[in-house]
Amino acid sequence: MGTPVLPMKNFAVPPGDPGPSLCSPMIGKEKFHKSQHWGYCNNVAMLVGENKPEIGGEPLPGQNLKPKYSVFPEGMGSDAPAWVAFDKQVLSFDAYFEEEVPDKNQELYRIRHCKIYFYLEDDTIQVVEPQVTNSGINQGSIVRRHRIPLPPPQEDQFYTIEHFNINTEVIFYARKYKIIDCDQFTRNFLRKMGIRLNPPAGRPDDPYTKERQKILDSMNPLRPYEHFDTLKQFLEYDRQVLRFYCVWDDPESLLEDPRELVLHYYLSDDTIDIKEITPVNSGRDTVPLFLRRDKLPKYAPTGLYQPGTITRHTVLNVLGNLTGGRGRYILDNRKTGAVHQEFYRDSDLKIGAVINVWGRKIRLCDCDEFTKEYYRTKYGIEDFTPVPYKAPPPPKPVKTFPPYNGFGTEEDSLCSCMGLLPKPPQKDFKKFMEKDRCGIESNILRFLAKLVTDSPIDQDRKFIVSYFLSDDTISVYEHKQRNAGILGGKFLERGRIKKPGQELFKSEPSEYFKAQNLFIGARVCFHGRNFLLVAADEYTINYMEKHANEFSVADVGVIFKKLKDMTEPHSREIRQMFAATDPEHTKVIEYDSFRNLIVDITGGALSEHEMMTLGRHYSEKDEYEMDLHFLLAVAQEQLKRNNFENFGQMSAVFMYNDREKHGVLPREVCRTICKSFKLPLADDDLQALLTMFEDDHKQVEYKKFVDALNWRENLIPAFQTIKVPPKNEDDWSRQPPSLPVNRVKYLPLLDDLFGKEE
Repeated sequence: MGTPVLPMKNFAVPPGDPGPSLCSPMIGKEKFHKSQHWGYCNNVAMLVGENKPEIGGEPLPGQNLKPKYSVFPEGMGSDAPAWVAFDKQVLSFDAYFEEEVPDKNQELYRIRHCKIYFYLEDDTIQVVEPQVTNSGINQGSIVRRHRIPLPPPQEDQFYTIEHFNINTEVIFYARKYKIIDCDQFTRNFLRKMGIRLNPPAGRPDDPYTKERQKILDSMNPLRPYEHFDTLKQFLEYDRQVLRFYCVWDDPESLLEDPRELVLHYYLSDDTIDIKEITPVNSGRDTVPLFLRRDKLPKYAPTGLYQPGTITRHTVLNVLGNLTGGRGRYILDNRKTGAVHQEFYRDSDLKIGAVINVWGRKIRLCDCDEFTKEYYRTKYGIEDFTPVPYKAPPPPKPVKTFPPYNGFGTEEDSLCSCMGLLPKPPQKDFKKFMEKDRCGIESNILRFLAKLVTDSPIDQDRKFIVSYFLSDDTISVYEHKQRNAGILGGKFLERGRIKKPGQELFKSEPSEYFKAQNLFIGARVCFHGRNFLLVAADEYTINYMEKHANEFSVADVGVIFKKLKDMTEPHSREIRQMFAATDPEHTKVIEYDSFRNLIVDITGGALSEHEMMTLGRHYSEKDEYEMDLHFLLAVAQEQLKRNNFENFGQMSAVFMYNDREKHGVLPREVCRTICKSFKLPLADDDLQALLTMFEDDHKQVEYKKFVDALNWRENLIPAFQTIKVPPKNEDDWSRQPPSLPVNRVKYLPLLDDLFGKEE
């Protein structure tokens, strides 16, 4: 069988390596060059170690090492590999080569210009010839990108960057290229490599191409090319359209009403299209367009032009039919006798103008806002008064509904008349979300009421009327009294209450009690029971004063104007009446005296709530409210009785809400936090305390406020006598609440009414 031959690929010899042990040493006494080592591998003679240098890396005598890839000199370039350092970096050279043209008398040789690209990342070269119009030669990539070997006798080496320079010649596959110039990047790169650039060479012209160009320049074209530049207008006015509302009185129409049209003028190409607005049940067929988009010609005075009259070119008959029955024609560049047709432009369109659309007289009556702004800017037109062209539409007939039949609610019965499919009445969800209970804001107005009756048993009965702002419902609860013989509790279920005196079976919806109908001193009738509202809680009074634009009885401005109109003629007598009520000249009178004076002056024209609002505006705070120490003593006593000690948690919540860490918070935020901890203090006392700790910017210093309330660490000795006991706005279980006004300063009121007395 013999010795088996191993595959050669298993013993590939890299350059510079002595080879595997199977390769035999030099054979016989044949003397070879020291740089060449012959041996056998798998019984095949081959040359090994051709590029192996001697010890120290120096080449052997007569040995020529192949150059490596183009890289920066050692110590000057980057340590990154060439395919990373030179990625997307290409040297560009301008070159040309001469090509012989055999068997052609018109040209002996041809000059072909090209581009040579040298890719630095892998020393590949590409030659590209730019496309020349009507050349008849396959142009483009002449040499695809790859490493090109040097011409013989160095065909075992490749072109590198050192072989390229301006005004030099390179040979690619027996074709000689003359490099004449390069771009700026190539110049800078070659200078950094230390290559001295030659001056650029001239660029020769192809003699045959030059001769052809002379012939083309000397020839007059048979058909002149007229250039109509519309690109600028298109780019400037694309998607900009003028819109006019028009009318056309069709005399042949069987209907008397005019036909409404909408004209669109496209600024990008001066074209027009018209659409018709077809009314419902008009008897006309609906068509997409009344006039398709095109340039609209102006109507000629002598009528329409015959076909072929208007052309782009004017033809001259030079020889007629003299030569063999065939005429010779050329185009007239001067367009002698040409007919120019005019088209409608934007300057011809304006409100009130009449345009001729292929024999139809159409009047422009109005335009949109974009069109108005366009004419206002370009032409300075300011008058855009529309032209009326049709009678105003008749008024819509009033929809009448059948009267209420007594089944269900009025709203439910009314919804069954709105359509074939009855739907339940829709509730005001937005109002519900805004006025529903949220935290300490109950959005419930509570009034203390009593029955208006002559019965001695019912005269002492007390009721709490609650009005819910979220859905305008009312509920009535009766106050329980011991040994009265009447069970208290729920007196009237919560719901909407109709105003008395309305017809039951009617078409119009009934009127219900609103929040504006409830105030102190108002007389209301709930299902046949007459109530007199005698008082309200603090939240109700504050809410009505906060929303004074909705409640006129709580608007100080409205009340003051009404009072001034009635009292202005009697200013001297009114001053004497107030002075007689204050014999000690304290400038302050009790609220009852103030109320009686207002009743006498106005003759009962003001309600109890209006007088209370006026008194609250000019009221004087009690002495205990002005004294900070007294207020703190009362507050600490109240907290101590209720065993309130959550001062640390309250301080932490205050600090958490103070995101900017300024040590201050708004009064409403502090009040909300105190209410969340169920601080056992009346609302007016809490408001007075918060006011005492406000700074110049109306911000509460919450740390001082909490430290002052802390009765464990900062106890204030309680006073023996408290003039006014603390109030609880929600505690109506014992007695009716007293009026929230004690004393009134009448001098500021008189000064505001009649001016300061001299």
